[in-house]
Amino acid sequence: MNAAVERVTDELKQEGFGILTDIDIQATLKKKLDVDFRPYRILGACHPPSAHQALLAESHIGLMLPCNVIVQETAPGQIEVAVDPVASMQAIENTSLQGIAEDVRRRLKAAIDRL
Repeated sequence: MNAAVERVTDELKQEGFGILTDIDIQATLKKKLDVDFRPYRILGACHPPSAHQALLAESHIGLMLPCNVIVQETAPGQIEVAVDPVASMQAIENTSLQGIAEDVRRRLKAAIDRL
């Protein structure tokens, strides 16, 4: 799983994203609730130019930033990577965000397609 997260991080960097947060759900649930859960990480990815544009277009977009990228083990040895910034940004009704969200989606998809 750590190798998958490193690879996802590297591919995101090639598209201009940085990782602001890395939440290890498996470790957190074990620590807080003493329950076992599959490997599941949430990476908070940020593309600074897009984040800046989005913040200029909508002051409440910070509720949706950074873009969450999920890296999870769905079965032993099978890793899934999931993200959809357009779906997240649709929660805020501001049409000027559509183009920004689509550009971010394109960049994220390009990174994920190389995995």
